[in-house]
Amino acid sequence: MWIDQTIGLAHCYESDKCQPGRPWYARSLVFHKWLSAQFGVAPRALGDEIDWLFDAASGDLAREAEGRAAALQERSKVQREPYVNDDMPWPGEDPEFASVIENALVEELERAVSQPLAPKLAEIARAYMTSENKRKNLVGEGFEDALAAILRRLPNIESRYEVFVRPSLHELPGFNGPRGREKTRKVDLALVRRTDQWRILVSCKWSVRSDREEQFATDFDNYAHLESLGDSFGYVLITNEFDPARLAAACEMRKLNSSMFTDVVHVNPAGPRAVYEAPSLARKRPSTGAARALEYIDAGRVSSLATWLSSLES
Repeated sequence: MWIDQTIGLAHCYESDKCQPGRPWYARSLVFHKWLSAQFGVAPRALGDEIDWLFDAASGDLAREAEGRAAALQERSKVQREPYVNDDMPWPGEDPEFASVIENALVEELERAVSQPLAPKLAEIARAYMTSENKRKNLVGEGFEDALAAILRRLPNIESRYEVFVRPSLHELPGFNGPRGREKTRKVDLALVRRTDQWRILVSCKWSVRSDREEQFATDFDNYAHLESLGDSFGYVLITNEFDPARLAAACEMRKLNSSMFTDVVHVNPAGPRAVYEAPSLARKRPSTGAARALEYIDAGRVSSLATWLSSLES
């Protein structure tokens, strides 16, 4: 979890749909209060309790960016040498952005800002925004790596299963390699039981966008096409999706005569339940998606991550 800076609340849904005045802003308020209560902290203090993944990685990202910028700056000196007397703009220089910051500071502090300060602040602000944009890339693989770390640290699972992170499908027992010019198929996470080679292919998606819903079925077809033992395999979705219709749809996806996903796992279904059932959001005509999602949660079709891990241990 992390704080969506555009609304100041814990991120549980697409940022553009969570802005004030839109339905998911009210739901985000409910979720933020619920999550704060789970941590036993005031709502304003929640940000200090979450976002460990990005906080730990952001330092590495910043150091890498600084090193890359310094190296590029050094190389650019030779290229800029013929223009040393022409006052050419520097890479990343944005006088308009710096002016906006300077004017804001002058208005706030009622004093003139020294010339080097505004550009420096603009550089810091731009670096911050750039690092935030990297979150999308980090969350996907970070979620997979975090789940793999959990699986490998539970003795009853680690002793029973071999855990693969982002393997090519043919690296797993009982799957053929790509044929002809077919591209290599990969899996987010896979478990292979040591005793009988039972295979569990896991799709790890922190959120489920509409394009991913189609991809689930495509991936399954590819996996089935390349299966070489004529045997079944587990196909599991692990997500933190809060959209009730998308969560319900994952439960309802079918292939031939059975459910496509053997398990639909939510990080913590109590979070969506708190949002769906909040008295402050009660409507005369309840959301069909919420009703379906709650039905699947109640029936155990949507299980918690803790429950799924326990099933692997038993």
